[in-house]
Formats: sequence, structure tokens, C-alpha cells
Amino acid sequence: MEKDLLTIDNISKWYGDPKKPALVLDHISLKVRENDFITILGKSGCGKSTFLRIIAGLIQPSEGSLFYQGKKYTPTHPRFAMVFQSHALLPWLNVLENVELGLEALGLTQRESRHRSLEAIDLIGLDGYESAYPKELSGGMRQRVGFARALVVNPDILLLDEPFSALDILTAENIRNDLMELWIEKRIHTKAIIMVSHSVTEAVDLANRLVILSHDPGRIITEIDVPLRYPRDETSHNFQIIVDKTYTALLSTAEPALPKKDGKAKVTAGIDYRLPEISIHKLQALMDALMEPPHHGKADIFALAESQNLSANESLQLFEALELLGFAKIAEGDIELTDSGKALCKGDILERKKVFAYHLMRHIRLARHIYHALQDLPKQQAPKEKFVKELKRFMSTEEALRTLSVIINWGRYAELFSYDTQRDILSLENPEE
Repeated sequence: MEKDLLTIDNISKWYGDPKKPALVLDHISLKVRENDFITILGKSGCGKSTFLRIIAGLIQPSEGSLFYQGKKYTPTHPRFAMVFQSHALLPWLNVLENVELGLEALGLTQRESRHRSLEAIDLIGLDGYESAYPKELSGGMRQRVGFARALVVNPDILLLDEPFSALDILTAENIRNDLMELWIEKRIHTKAIIMVSHSVTEAVDLANRLVILSHDPGRIITEIDVPLRYPRDETSHNFQIIVDKTYTALLSTAEPALPKKDGKAKVTAGIDYRLPEISIHKLQALMDALMEPPHHGKADIFALAESQNLSANESLQLFEALELLGFAKIAEGDIELTDSGKALCKGDILERKKVFAYHLMRHIRLARHIYHALQDLPKQQAPKEKFVKELKRFMSTEEALRTLSVIINWGRYAELFSYDTQRDILSLENPEE
């Protein structure tokens, strides 16, 4: 049995007013063992990067503790190292100097520092570029410098915050393959890797454990083991089974409400629900694709996302919106259009708007609230700030503005209400009716 390296014990993180804090992470506990490659997945804004920064010691938890090999963890020396989404190199330093920067806290002699940095540069595939400056390097090479700077300290745990997301597909694949070769062949001292990712395929390809976080606040809702041998075949049946299982777990974080027992129209999203930020046109394009052969209204969620070239984050938000609005049902890794979803696909532009408006009013409480609030006002209009203030009772100002922006876009498409961008005024689309 592998030894425990890091124990994360009941950590929480909140921001803002102590009397009414915005909770980001809620009582997260996790054990990291030797030879673990853990990938953390979840919707945008679920606190994945905050969680990683707490582990790195860059942010202090509001509550809870971290223990490294049984002792309370304090980031006094670089047991951990982190690679960020952006390379974060200092432009006035060359490759060698940027890598040496990672060793400053160790108090090494200049000769020792130079030797270790050259080894790390060679290890990561940048031999010959020691004197080059960041502006002379491609994006992939700059990210390799970021990896060399992290690995030069010989970290026990390597932390990766979406390190491949800003790279093109081929470059990202090459760096991933090189990292896995170093990891599997034990050519680096690292005992465990923890990575944040938005890509389900990438996560299943690299990790042996997947940790799924819920959204607002972030909680661990499930862990999924990936018992596949390296290198992994993305086309294999076992790989696809784990991908489907992961997508299903991620989609469950939307937590749609159950139908009411009395059979009345259900409302799946309360006023405080953080609505997915999606384009109506992309939503309808996805529904149209699902209606066409070979799907005929039902498809594997992963296969559908891949066929439409959707990222994991984008596809999850689109699937969540379809389910929230009652246009699709998701179960056991499949998505199937409801009769209402099929009716929308079959209609012309005006009919689609009518069906969408009906479902928006029926399922999204915030849309109903805004519509009826405007209806009750003498001029049937109100400043945007009125609804921002109402939403701030449940969420941060930033999230209130984002959520209201989503519902304004949806409401405008449905012709329920209009929005004057110059004056920040909402009003009924057809006040005379």
C-alpha cells in the first residue's frame, strides 16, 4: 500500500463580509498518496484553482488544516512546485536565469544552482536554448521553461493548474507525453502530481484518480479511479466507459430539482441558481445536431461533444442548460431530447422563440421573477441595479452581474423583456399586451 504524502483535512475557504461570506470551498478532505496522479475536475468557478493554491501555500484556508507526512504543513521550503496556465516567465531573464529563479529559496551555491538548472533544462527538452529570452520562444517552449523551473527544486508534489489549456493541440500533446514519460520512468523526483483541468479526455488520459467538485460552493462529490495502463488508448472501450462516467458525474453537479409531487409545473432553477453562461445559438445548434442522423434525438454525451468540437467546460454548460430548460434528459452517459426539445428543433424561428420563452418562464424562476416584477411596475421598466441588488442577497456582486447578464440574454432572445444597454434599463418587450 502506498504511503500517504499529503492529508487535506476539512478545509474551507470564504471571502467577503464575515457576517455574510461568499463560500468558495466547503469542508474538503483528501488524501494524496505516493504515485498518485490526481486530476481535479468541475464547472468553471467551482474553486479548483483556489484549492490548488491552498495546497501550494499561496492562499491560506479559512478553516481546516493540511498535513504533510503526518505533520502540519507549512510552506517553509519547496516540497511542492507549481506550473501555471500562463508560463509566468520574467521577460528580462533568459531561460537559464528563469529556471535558476526557482532555486533561490534553497540557498545553494551558484555552481550548484547552475548545475541543477542545466539538468532541468536538458530534462524538459530545451537543451541549447539556455541563453534565449522568452520573446524568442514559442508558446510551447515557454511552457517547457515553466515546467523546468518547477522540476528544478525536485518537488515531492507537482501542482499543475491547467498547464496545457493555452497551447495548441499538437504542442499540448507533445508536452503531456514528455511529462508522462518522465513520470512513469521515474526520471523526476516527484512522488505525486495534482492537476486542475477542464478536459475530461486529458484527465482520463493522464490521471489514476479523478476528483469531481460540485459548484458554489466547491465540495468533493465523487472520486473516480482510472485503472488503465499507460500509454492509454482514447478509442478503447474501457477508456470511453470512464469518460462517460466522468461526464455523468460532472453533469450531476448541476443538481436539477425533482418534479413536484402535485404534478404542477416545476421550476428547476431558483433565483439563486448560478445559470450556465451559454449562447442560445450554440444551444440550438447542438440540439439540431442531436436531432440529425445518426443520433435521431439521443446520443452518448462524450461522442456528441467530440463531434461538435466542444471543450469539456463548454459542453457541460450546454448540457446543463438543456436539462434545466427541460429540453433534454441525461442518464447513464447519454443525452436524449425531450418531446419539447424535439418540438423546438422542428419549428421555424418564431416558433422556436415561443417554445423557448415558455420553457424559460416555466423552469427558470429568475426569468419569471423579472417578468412579473416589470409587469407590476407603472412603466413596466426597472433599472438593472434593482435585480443586481436582489441577487446579491444570495451571491457575490461579480456572480450577480454574470447571472443577470445570462438571464437578460435569454430573456431578450425569448422576447420576454428588452434591455437598454445605454441606460441599463430592463422593460417588457410588449408592454401593451
